[in-house]
Amino acid sequence: MSDRTRTWTGRAALLVAVLVCALGTWSYTQARGDDSLAYAKSRDAALTEGKQHLTRLTSMDGTSTARVKDGLNAWLTASAGPLHDRLESTRTKDARELTESGATVRGKVTDAALTALDDRAGTAALIATVDVEVTPRTGKAGTERKRFEATLARTGDGWKIKALDALPVGGAS
Repeated sequence: MSDRTRTWTGRAALLVAVLVCALGTWSYTQARGDDSLAYAKSRDAALTEGKQHLTRLTSMDGTSTARVKDGLNAWLTASAGPLHDRLESTRTKDARELTESGATVRGKVTDAALTALDDRAGTAALIATVDVEVTPRTGKAGTERKRFEATLARTGDGWKIKALDALPVGGAS
């Protein structure tokens, strides 16, 4: 192979490498700035955190004062806005009633979906079904299926539940 052929082959290889790098950089930049990618990440975070917080808000260990206190703290951590304010204002009464009952309640989100997400406003709506297992201090334990609708708000600490409503289970009468 002549020196001239090697030079052209080397230049052609260099040109192909530069083009591949440029195409890769362009593709990465497009994907990184893609609004749908950011929206999907926000949607996934809202759904994941909403489910975690709903589990916390449907669970309580009433077997001791310390556990009730920890449970109430978890409720406050999972909530924001009006729900947080209401839980804070009824905290003393709730602690007394939960400790007296001695029941343990464990919520497990079995299915959930976002029905709305306004990423700019930082709000979302979540619907979920939750299996709630209640173990009273005395008596037989049981599980109930419940449905909830939650309004989520994005805070500095992530997504929190600011409103929670129970929905009827089953068909309309």
